[in-house]
Amino acid sequence: MMETLIHILGISGSLRRYSTNTGLLYAAQELAAPHIQLEIFNLAPIPLYNADVQALGDPRPVALLKERVAEADALLIATPEYNYSISGVLKNAIDWVSRPPAESPLRDKPLAIIGAGGMFGTLRAQNHLRDIAVGLNMHPLNHPQLMVQRAWEKFDKQGNLQDEETRQRLAQVLEALEAWTLRLREREFVPSF
Repeated sequence: MMETLIHILGISGSLRRYSTNTGLLYAAQELAAPHIQLEIFNLAPIPLYNADVQALGDPRPVALLKERVAEADALLIATPEYNYSISGVLKNAIDWVSRPPAESPLRDKPLAIIGAGGMFGTLRAQNHLRDIAVGLNMHPLNHPQLMVQRAWEKFDKQGNLQDEETRQRLAQVLEALEAWTLRLREREFVPSF
């Protein structure tokens, strides 16, 4: 019996060429089971959010991001931590995809949050992203969590994950996201208010 294909869209909140957060997503692609398709979306072409521009129609990079989010079964977001929060790049992309709210493909979307950073391993950024996800009626995975501390010790200079323990923990996140996605897929979301 063939297992169900799960399509996960990976998004990095960093545009840096050798980003450790983008490196986490590439490592996740390597670790994903054969029945999981993990696509990575590059946020670099997304313009700054402007409601006047949106009123004229989404720019092509934004429309493409919305399409990819809508087609994905789940999201895997790798967030750096900038000034105790998520990056402006990531927040900007979320602002675009969340509008208009009634049509947002983020609603009811399963989500796993990971991140690589300094001494706190993106703890505060991940908490802020969880707050945003709840506000958008997304369904973030609670456990396991992956907050890679001292990333400079676990990635090479090209952003490739070298640490075996981190790879194992990342594989656990992928397994849990798959189970979470399938569990939510089986449920019908009925508002309780």
